Amino acid sequence: MTQPAWRPFRLLPRASGPTPGRGRLKEHPEDFRVEELLGFSPDGEGEHALLRIRKAGANTEWVARRLARFARVPVSAVGYAGLKDRHALATQWFSVHTPRNRPDWSAFEAEGVELLECHRHGRKLRRGALKGNRFVIRIRDVSADAGSLRARWELLHARGAPNYFGPQRFGKGEGNLDGARALFAGEVKRASRHLRGLWLSAARSQLFNEVLAVRVERGDWDRPLAGERMQLAGTGSHFLAEAPDEDILARIRHFDLDPTGPLWGAGEIGTSGAVAALELAVAGSFPAWTAGLARAGLRQQRRALRLRPKDSDLAFAQRALETTFLLPAGGFATSLLRELVEWPEVS
Repeated sequence: MTQPAWRPFRLLPRASGPTPGRGRLKEHPEDFRVEELLGFSPDGEGEHALLRIRKAGANTEWVARRLARFARVPVSAVGYAGLKDRHALATQWFSVHTPRNRPDWSAFEAEGVELLECHRHGRKLRRGALKGNRFVIRIRDVSADAGSLRARWELLHARGAPNYFGPQRFGKGEGNLDGARALFAGEVKRASRHLRGLWLSAARSQLFNEVLAVRVERGDWDRPLAGERMQLAGTGSHFLAEAPDEDILARIRHFDLDPTGPLWGAGEIGTSGAVAALELAVAGSFPAWTAGLARAGLRQQRRALRLRPKDSDLAFAQRALETTFLLPAGGFATSLLRELVEWPEVS
């Protein structure tokens, strides 16, 4: 089977044109700090331990396995809201189902991991169960002047950036996409549930990126077309706009609504007209992927095409750029920052 000619993250089109300069990202874990913000408070009681953990040099799955081993439960008893890059200083939440035993979490130890808080909670932590993520990111050796950086940053606030899935989703050397190709081709006989999930997620994310890339190239990624599905900002709710009117256009300008792209699976895509034609044309280049995602039991969903930072700040001194900003759950800081500064590819 011919391998799909997917676009690697580094070659995805930028919406704002060439960046003002270049720099170096993730030179040290503390250069890329991310903190998960829950959209709820711990219950204070229940069968789950809700743990706030700071980690460096470790990926989320590795930490989950260490927590499971310490609590003497299967790894399936551990929940988390999102995957965080190992090349970062990340603060994130985990839940561990311990209905009978109550481990002494103060005794938990793992290299590069620090337990910050422990609470009882009534429910397992599910993917996406976040208000958002706060980032503090330092980019070193930036070859740009402060004025051009500030102007681009203001543009990103006014217009947003393409909401691409970042390179973390695809693994080192885009290995998760290679895994997806092999899985769909029937070349993989056995794979762990976690690994299979990574491959499926990577293929689904790449299909979204491919659709968004076409719209960025056409210049209509941030405005509605006929047959668009519009998403209410900050929610998963969306509706069909056969012919977007002035009210919808005004709500888009105020970031109350966003155009969306497909997260592929079984079922109808939910768009019509020009949008459906575009999405089906892109999907037609990856027939094994779309069929494989449907067979795996995934259902059609939608994702906003735009990503906009909130509560942000930018400082630039001695060729070091430091940005602070909040992104909604599912937003990748790398997708925002690539519109500001270009950097050498990192694994």
